Amino acid sequence: MKKTIAIVLSLVLMFAFTAVTFATEKAAAPVEKKETTPAEKKEAAPEKKAAKKQVTGEVTAIDAKANTLTVKGKKGDVTVSTTDKTKVVAGKDAKTLADVKTGDKVTVKYTEAEGKNVATKIAIMAAPAKKETVAAAPVKK
Repeated sequence: MKKTIAIVLSLVLMFAFTAVTFATEKAAAPVEKKETTPAEKKEAAPEKKAAKKQVTGEVTAIDAKANTLTVKGKKGDVTVSTTDKTKVVAGKDAKTLADVKTGDKVTVKYTEAEGKNVATKIAIMAAPAKKETVAAAPVKK
């Protein structure tokens, strides 16, 4: 009887030590976290993503050589530069920067990074349809 109790007790202790060992291995892996102060978090935030913005208005200037576009929006003129990745569309049709004319109404989505505005998408708005006024003819009785 003493021998059986000794074997059972040794097995229980063996399982207890094994469980503790596995628990410490799993807990040791996420210890690599770096603690930061709130001030460091504020400084790191602007470096992660560039500010995404949008402007809608009339095109006032286009510089094909410098690949820039100036749009007069509600808050003033915004100059954006374009890249090879900039999408220019009119409705569902793909266009190029050469298709944008001064006076066109556009919506430009751009990112502001390092003091530069880089366009990601330029949507050319369709010109509003001209309303034709038709004089109603008097009804004859």
